[in-house]
Amino acid sequence: MTTRPTRKLETFANPTPDRDYVIRLDCPEFTCVCPMTGQPDFATIRVEYTPGDKCVELKSFKLYLWSFRDEGHFHEAVTNKILDDLVAVLSPRRMRVVGEFNVRGGIRTEVEATHEAGRSSGE
Repeated sequence: MTTRPTRKLETFANPTPDRDYVIRLDCPEFTCVCPMTGQPDFATIRVEYTPGDKCVELKSFKLYLWSFRDEGHFHEAVTNKILDDLVAVLSPRRMRVVGEFNVRGGIRTEVEATHEAGRSSGE
């Protein structure tokens, strides 16, 4: 059976919901396309979160990241979209997503987006 990219993120119950602990995911093979030139952009996506009631299932997260491969995205937009989508399905206590984009035109870009439960956006 062929595996295909998808935006559907699967979850499972946090096995220790009464304890704060940190999950770190490093994804060094992220790709999307520059919306200005159509050329590929390569990045490492780093996710760090303290789960609430749910954790992200890793194969679904891999297929989710793969779904960006042929789409045009600015670095800032795609990093924030990944954060928004993960927060929507997980409702974590805290989450940080960092996009470390490879050098393009002599510039290396790093975008960090954060979420903390109970804080409204913009705080």
